[in-house]
Amino acid sequence: MPYIAPQDRRPLDPLIDQLAEQIVRQAKAQGYDAAFAGLLNYVCTRLALKVIKLQFGALRYWILATTTGVFKNIADEFYRRLGAPYEVKQIAKNGDVDLYAEFEQTLGRPSG
Repeated sequence: MPYIAPQDRRPLDPLIDQLAEQIVRQAKAQGYDAAFAGLLNYVCTRLALKVIKLQFGALRYWILATTTGVFKNIADEFYRRLGAPYEVKQIAKNGDVDLYAEFEQTLGRPSG
């Protein structure tokens, strides 16, 4: 989670809200639910590249590694906070894949 101070969030949040609203408008205009994914990917990619260009002017390995790490951490945190609990709920609702229990037993962990 990007734990930044509230005073650092305040100037960014209205801009993020406007951008999110524009992404949703464009996605809805495209007429299919998954349209937001390409737009969100584009926005995140271009934002990262623009920040790198303005901050550093050129690419260096450490900048690529750091930026890649930021995106990986975003994905990991997003999945941990929302994806995993969603999957637990769906397993409870629909049942698990039977072979998970078998493999989990070989690891010495209780299934589920």
